[in-house]
Amino acid sequence: MLEPSTGYMDGAVHVLPVRVYYEDTDAGGIIYHANYLRYAERARSELLRATGADNASLARDEGLGFVARRCILDYIAPGRLDDVLAVRTRILKARGASFLAEHEIAREGRVIVRIEIEIACVDGEGRPARMPRALRHALSRLARNEFQ
Repeated sequence: MLEPSTGYMDGAVHVLPVRVYYEDTDAGGIIYHANYLRYAERARSELLRATGADNASLARDEGLGFVARRCILDYIAPGRLDDVLAVRTRILKARGASFLAEHEIAREGRVIVRIEIEIACVDGEGRPARMPRALRHALSRLARNEFQ
């Protein structure tokens, strides 16, 4: 079966390559600003998958999901049509019901956007909920740079 790229771990940092398509850009061929959040979401989802937890299983088996609580974006330089970007995701802090992640989106090794985002774990009613122990442990290890 054909599988999409899930990226790879580089130590405690997850890297997801992303190509910029026409649909990602404005009329001038520049990445539309909100699409950086989409790239970060994909990368964060793949980082979770790399820890053994994926969004679909968490929802189905645990009744849990994730929501963005706070987000800071720093636009440094524009991305353009057909660029190949590297979305580097690292966990800065993991708590019982939330975690803080940083995404650096780079072109040819140069960071063009930096995103810091706090993600909260919620139950099916949208109320704060503790993350499963194994996931919380995995994210804490990444935040401390304890990787295999």
